[in-house]
Amino acid sequence: MEKLHEYQGFTGRLHEWRDNIKEKITGLRDQNPGNIVELAKNTANDQLKGNANANQDYSHIYRHKSRMELVRVSAAVMGIEFSYAAETAFVSPTLLKIGVEHQHMTLVWALSPLVGFFLTPILGSMSDRCKLNMGRRRPFIILLSIGVFLGLLLVPNGEDLGYAFGDVDPHIQISAMNLTSNGTHNNINYSAHRATASKTQANAVQKTSHPWGIFFTVLGTVLLDFDADACQSPSRAYLLDVCVPDDHAKGLSTFTIMAGLGGFMGYSMGGINWDETAIGRRLGGHVKAVFTIITFIFITCVSLTITSFKEIPLWALVPAKTSNSMKNENDRLGDGSVSYGALDDTQTAVNEQNPIMYDDTTKPATEEQSDYLADVAESNKQSEQIYGIDEGPSTTQPEPEQAVETLSHYLLSIVYMPHSMRMVCLTNLFCWMAHVCYSLYFTDFVGEAVFKGDPKALEGTHSQILYEEGVRFGCWGMAMYSLSCACYSYVIERLIQRFKAKKVYVGGLLFYCCGMMFMAMTRAKASVIIFSWAAGVMYSTLFTMPYLLIAHYHSMGTFELDADGSAKLGSGVRGLGTDVAIVSSMVFLAQFILSLCMGTIVSVSGTTTAVVSTASFLSFCGALSATQIMYLDL
Repeated sequence: MEKLHEYQGFTGRLHEWRDNIKEKITGLRDQNPGNIVELAKNTANDQLKGNANANQDYSHIYRHKSRMELVRVSAAVMGIEFSYAAETAFVSPTLLKIGVEHQHMTLVWALSPLVGFFLTPILGSMSDRCKLNMGRRRPFIILLSIGVFLGLLLVPNGEDLGYAFGDVDPHIQISAMNLTSNGTHNNINYSAHRATASKTQANAVQKTSHPWGIFFTVLGTVLLDFDADACQSPSRAYLLDVCVPDDHAKGLSTFTIMAGLGGFMGYSMGGINWDETAIGRRLGGHVKAVFTIITFIFITCVSLTITSFKEIPLWALVPAKTSNSMKNENDRLGDGSVSYGALDDTQTAVNEQNPIMYDDTTKPATEEQSDYLADVAESNKQSEQIYGIDEGPSTTQPEPEQAVETLSHYLLSIVYMPHSMRMVCLTNLFCWMAHVCYSLYFTDFVGEAVFKGDPKALEGTHSQILYEEGVRFGCWGMAMYSLSCACYSYVIERLIQRFKAKKVYVGGLLFYCCGMMFMAMTRAKASVIIFSWAAGVMYSTLFTMPYLLIAHYHSMGTFELDADGSAKLGSGVRGLGTDVAIVSSMVFLAQFILSLCMGTIVSVSGTTTAVVSTASFLSFCGALSATQIMYLDL
């Protein structure tokens, strides 16, 4: 298949995709479902058929991926980062506009992490146990992407939905008051009446409540924030699943590059004045224009990812009972084995010797299916270590029958973690707390500490204008950090190869620590742009290093070391999706902790400079924690 793609070229691949789409459309027409509900029911039934894809070709799993293929697999995270940019730039002003008080703002930001911290690891465990023919990761990417899509719709349109459900539109009140004033100004002093009417209008606008608007906007914020964070876990696990171990570092760096580019373009898009463009006016204004464009970009990115590579379903990873003829096929394969998502050179050679993975015309269909199942059965010998799945009953060895690990077993693995996993989680928690200080509160720091503005000043005053300028300038600093993230991610793989993972991990955290410290000391416009590049190094590090370590633990089947430093192989049953979700859930815990204490820290210190100072301190704590991580030979 890989040779075929080389001969086809890009144009040939386009024609192949076109033919595949036509074939699927023809198949749907042949089914002739009565309505969309029946079509969805048929699709769900097909997904639950255990051996529907037994004759599928999964040879793409066992080969190295090109950079462009990794870009396509990682496209979903670019769409997620576009959504993040819109969220961080416009959610707070939107909530303030419809009547949410400043003191309640942190509670809104705390809802999503409170839910995500407990739910994300459970979703990861469910992903490890998913039995759909589509695979284990893509169904959850689709499910969580639907939540992001709904959030992108609700946040900019929550106020309008509130009006539709009965909220009082202040603009209609003001129009009514203007009509009343025009009809009565002949009978009283006109200027005095206008002054009274203006005060009445202002009071009416202030007293107008938006209960439904607040509800829909907060609901959209929680959906957008939680699903965007949670969607990254199955996206990373999907990347690791379809790549061989030698491609993990390259794949994760590509994943982070796409995240950085998505954030950079998303923040830059928010800096454009869409009110002055024809597109912005047609879409309903600046905020709605940004969210609408980002919604289409998000759908495109997720579609590219979920259509990139087929996953081997769980029923194929767990070998079923085989016949005596299957034993002969296993003997023919020899001692080499293949493991889904983790191959070495000798294992790849075994696949190259297996004709049915590359030429499906050499044997009758029944023999081909048997050969494929035999190959899968042999491959699962190492999949047991990598994915935490015990083999079922086998007819080739007189071992007692073993059942596939239950969901409760995976959930227990969340609580009972080896020391290596606990240190990775602790380090990632410090990293996310340091980064959340920057990402959620940075523009406020620039507006107050750098531009000397006042967010509570009256609209139109000099202090208020300075604050708004600082917020916009801070957005460009965040765009620089996203660009820095993409640039650093491009070289982090080479740095790991040259200096090893420990030095890169600790060094990246110390670099961010120094950058935030210098920014807090200088508080200048130039430092906002220059030292924001340090935040990109941090973001790239926490996006790459923890997951590279987890993938390395699973590929080696090692989570603990003996007293003499030798590896303990097969210490416990763990799922890759579960562990990725556990580490990813640290972002929720970090955001929840900071949402509770950051306001107090700023109040006690009396300045928003405490935001970047806290980020510097937390990054230093993360560097100390990173020195205690088990790196093995990485």
